[in-house]
Amino acid sequence: MIKQEEVYKIGRLGKTHGVKGEISFMFDDDVFDRVDADYLILEVDGILVPFFMEEYRFRSDSTALVKFEDIDTQDRARELTNCDVYFPRALTDDDEENLSLAVLVGFDIVDANTGKTVGTIASIDDSTANILFELEDDTLIPASEELITHIDQEKKQVTIALPEGILNL
Repeated sequence: MIKQEEVYKIGRLGKTHGVKGEISFMFDDDVFDRVDADYLILEVDGILVPFFMEEYRFRSDSTALVKFEDIDTQDRARELTNCDVYFPRALTDDDEENLSLAVLVGFDIVDANTGKTVGTIASIDDSTANILFELEDDTLIPASEELITHIDQEKKQVTIALPEGILNL
């Protein structure tokens, strides 16, 4: 069984496309194209289920059309609409420069100045030009590359040089 901590969310399925089982896929992270992955993980009725991709093609920088194996009709594809799409952490890029912010959900934030854990990343807010880590207690921390000093994927920690007083806002 696939566990939630083994995956991270990369997008959501939208409407069906055509009658042969294609479905639109709105993604925040194109990791499925950058690494050799044969499948995506969909959350179906609260259960994480792998679906093997037959093919996909990009429609824009954030949308693709995906055809999954054994999903050959519009009706079968319609059953998958609005499913969240996840990617296995084990298959992600180990290269820190290509690391997606989405993979950091669940990581602890460590203050580089004090060495103390500030909180755990609950989500990434990329709705504005200034991307933020939203912690489990609703604290917002800038996700600026200039502030991030180290990412330890084994320990699931992001060390950030926090600006003075930011936790008091």
